[in-house]
Amino acid sequence: MTEQASPEPTIGDARGHELALHEPAPAQMVPLPQEPGQLLPQRPGVLAVGTMMKRRNVFAVWLGLPLITLGIYNLVWWYKVNAEMAAFDRRHPVNPAATLLAFLFGWILVIPPYLAVYGTGQRIAERQRAAGLAPTCSPALGIVLVFVLGLHTLYYQSELNKIVDRYGVPAGAQVSLAA
Repeated sequence: MTEQASPEPTIGDARGHELALHEPAPAQMVPLPQEPGQLLPQRPGVLAVGTMMKRRNVFAVWLGLPLITLGIYNLVWWYKVNAEMAAFDRRHPVNPAATLLAFLFGWILVIPPYLAVYGTGQRIAERQRAAGLAPTCSPALGIVLVFVLGLHTLYYQSELNKIVDRYGVPAGAQVSLAA
């Protein structure tokens, strides 16, 4: 006996429609954030967890490594910090590549690098809240410090180190987050 190969059902087909789409029931669906900064919903009873960020020496981030690498380290740091913040709290989506591109090519339009500095300051404050700390990072101060010897990297790294110090675990460890 030979089996007949039936054509794959399409969305327009009435038969097999439920099997072809494999969509979860509406009660199981979790809506994604529609606006930047909007929180991802948590299922009741599920504890939020994240991956710990790396503690860095603030003076090495601000002056030492950028001098040694002729400024390349600033771009690496910017990408890594935003990627670590994305892994630390997945409820707040972060695109580290977009932030880096704002620095690389945003100077043509003048405004994007400053938006990236401000947005990173906001993300650090959100991560401080997620760690159960009072948010002490000020994005406006970060913008001002851009014009004062580029001290924004020193300031932002010191604010990130507060989160790392609060947990006291090595980079990459799983940590529970505040609600």
